[in-house]
Amino acid sequence: MIARRIDFHDDPDAPAATSTVPSVNVAVTNKAGQILLIRRSDNDNWALPGGAVDLGESLTQAAVRETREESGVECEITGVSGIYTDPGHVILYTSNGEIRREFSIVLTARAISGQPTASTETSEVRWVSHAAVVSYQMDQSMRLRIQHYLEHRTQPYLG
Repeated sequence: MIARRIDFHDDPDAPAATSTVPSVNVAVTNKAGQILLIRRSDNDNWALPGGAVDLGESLTQAAVRETREESGVECEITGVSGIYTDPGHVILYTSNGEIRREFSIVLTARAISGQPTASTETSEVRWVSHAAVVSYQMDQSMRLRIQHYLEHRTQPYLG
């Protein structure tokens, strides 16, 4: 059986969350101004690179590590785009039965080296123009994160 990630949004039939895990997503841009997207192996959706913050590492260390692991791109963190903690967004991981409540901080970054390269967690990685992002298949929570980033808000989104 293939391990899957299933997102539920304000669904009364969603399983009850059993954990909250701090995680990070990273809006990485290159010199051409394109944004780095990964295609997740567990749900086939496009997303910003990211994942859980491991014990013993900082948020920024997790962001750099996850970006490198999932995309092959090294980055430098430049700021905060938003904090996403919607209690109505629940994520089921079929690999271990974990059911998480959303808790993600989106950081901004610039690419400093490396080439987009798929990994065990990603089937594709590519640089995408801002205009083309809307045509990519992604979960509504990820689309919102990217939309907020592309709006170049003066303050991070808090929600």
